[in-house]
Amino acid sequence: MTEDVQRHSVHTLVFRSLKRSHDMFLSNQGFLAPIDEKAEKVKKDVKARDCYGLVFDRVKRSNAMKLHNADRADAHVQHPAVQDGVNFTGDAASVGEGALVPANVGPGGGLVHVPAPVTGTTVQNIIPRRAPAMPKPKWHAPWKLYRVISGHLGWVRCVAVEPGNEWFATGSADRVIKIWDLASGHLKVSLTGHISSVRGLAVSARHPYLFSCGEDRQVKCWDLEYNKVIRHYHGHLSAVYTLALHPNIDVLVTAGRDATCRVWDMRTKANVHTLTGHTNTVASVVCQAAEPQLHVCISFPDNIKQWKCPDGKFIQNLPGHNAIINCLAVNPEGVLVSGADNGTLHCWDWRTGYNFQRLQAPVQPGSMDSESGIFSMTFDQSGSRLITTEADKTIKIYKEDDTATEETHPIHWRPEILKRRKY
Repeated sequence: MTEDVQRHSVHTLVFRSLKRSHDMFLSNQGFLAPIDEKAEKVKKDVKARDCYGLVFDRVKRSNAMKLHNADRADAHVQHPAVQDGVNFTGDAASVGEGALVPANVGPGGGLVHVPAPVTGTTVQNIIPRRAPAMPKPKWHAPWKLYRVISGHLGWVRCVAVEPGNEWFATGSADRVIKIWDLASGHLKVSLTGHISSVRGLAVSARHPYLFSCGEDRQVKCWDLEYNKVIRHYHGHLSAVYTLALHPNIDVLVTAGRDATCRVWDMRTKANVHTLTGHTNTVASVVCQAAEPQLHVCISFPDNIKQWKCPDGKFIQNLPGHNAIINCLAVNPEGVLVSGADNGTLHCWDWRTGYNFQRLQAPVQPGSMDSESGIFSMTFDQSGSRLITTEADKTIKIYKEDDTATEETHPIHWRPEILKRRKY
């Protein structure tokens, strides 16, 4: 005899399955799964090696160096002291045994000192070493403001000079790129296309191209023969703050707020490399022909630090700014100029770090004193003119004072190492 199977809807079957599962696990729902100590240990080791691997390696090298130095010290203590070929720990019979220069024993058992032969090494050890002389700074003429250019309607954030030294381009928060004649300061053309602030500019020395980037995450290539955009480079996930062109190959490098640095093929628009590792905004990137070909900076300090490449050794610190430093520029004469958020402009001798001039950028009439920040700067191709872009919506051009001499502006150089500090 066959029994009729009662048919239920899918909803009823699912509900019953959920109820059975609930009843099955209800008794131990408040108990957590047992912790696997081996898995936890492996997890912690992997995380520690990933985060602090370099620190572990340095600690191991430091401990090995300490053990090595301790072994050398113990070996030195175990050997008797020898001076001028005389073993002072033994008697007269053992004098001169194993010594490099044998000692003579006098008639009464006394020691007769025999001077060691004078060699080139001995003379070199006797002559005291001269203290390294600090280089004296080179005299540089002071700089003065000679032109102020107005035209932008927002903060001027970037500037780039054309390789032929005939014009320069500026980008602003008003989303416009303006090209100015370098000799007269007159506006030549305005380029529109960005939908947010323009943060970086670069002019190619190999092609008639101008590259721009901005807070709209766009990287554009402008053909200056037609003043039109011919390429877009898509890939950044946030604002693009800086860009640079390789001097020898058709490569464009961009970086910004997404903590990545992207390398692009200029012609094919392909994202060749994506350099990661930063955890915050990348503020500056520079390309050069020699190794290493790419330098990246993310710091906004209130002082300047000099480093020796390619070793990365610290040379010196250049203090003096009491505000965030936004930009630096160096010319072929060895003049380093730094600009800060408070409108201060400091001129340094690059080789010695001597601060030979301090300027305060004047604010455009009608602007507030707080709008005196300097956002970017660059020298022209000759190094004789300095172009700065500022928060008061102006572009300022500086040049050397032709009337200044070493007598009117002497060098007052007092190195920090020679200053006597009073407590």
